[in-house]
This record gives sequence, structure tokens and C-alpha cells, in this order.
Amino acid sequence: MKVKDIMVKEVATLDVNDELSLANDIMRLGRIRHLPVVDGPRLVGIISERDLFRSSLAQALGYGTKATRDLMKTLRIKDIMVAQVITIAPESEIKDAVQLMIDKKIGCLPVVEGDRLVGLITETDILLQYCKDLGGCPSGG
Repeated sequence: MKVKDIMVKEVATLDVNDELSLANDIMRLGRIRHLPVVDGPRLVGIISERDLFRSSLAQALGYGTKATRDLMKTLRIKDIMVAQVITIAPESEIKDAVQLMIDKKIGCLPVVEGDRLVGLITETDILLQYCKDLGGCPSGG
């Protein structure tokens, strides 16, 4: 089975110049853990929930919610994104995606053709497919 067979094709993304507060809102409201960062159609980075936590030290330093949000509005995605993105091609085998995630200790892989983002595959996507192959997940997935 290929990555393209189970990847998510409709991917929420961020622009390099978006405010960090937007990433926080999208992740919190959409229950999303990874957001690819694009400059036009080109993948240029990724931001994860972990990156967001690291960048919101204001809360850890005792700032209130409003002060933390104000601080997040001053930071741009390009200031905290990971620019060295590990990616995979849509024609790659799922087992190769699994191995890459294990080796690199990451939870998702942006799927690219050239430098253009075409999808995203996560640990959850792979687990759901595994459950389907076994005859269905307990939660019905």
C-alpha cells in the first residue's frame, strides 16, 4: 500500500508570516498536532504542538492568558517553525513512512511532490489503516 492511499489530502497549513497565535488557535480548536508551513504552494517548514509549547514560555513564567496571547501575536510562524522538514513522496510504501517516523522520532510526514505539499500522513492515519486491515477498530475507525 502506498502513502497516497491513506494520506490526508485536505491539510490545514500556515503561511510563514502568520502570527503564532493563529497556530495556537488552529491546533487547539481543530485538535491538530502538526501544521505544515507554506510559502505559496511550496512547503518551507512545519510546526508541531511541541514547538508551540516551547514558544509559549510566557505561560510558564506566570503571564496570564491575555499577556501570553499578546506575546504570541508578536511572533511569526517563520520565527519558530522547523525548516528542515522530513518529507515523503506519495508513491512511497507505507512501511517506509513508518520506518522514517520511527527512525526520526516524529509523528507525521508531509507528503510532497517536488517541494509542493500534496498531503500529510500521521501515526494516527497509519494506526487506523492497520485497524481496518485487522477488521475494524474498537471505536469504529
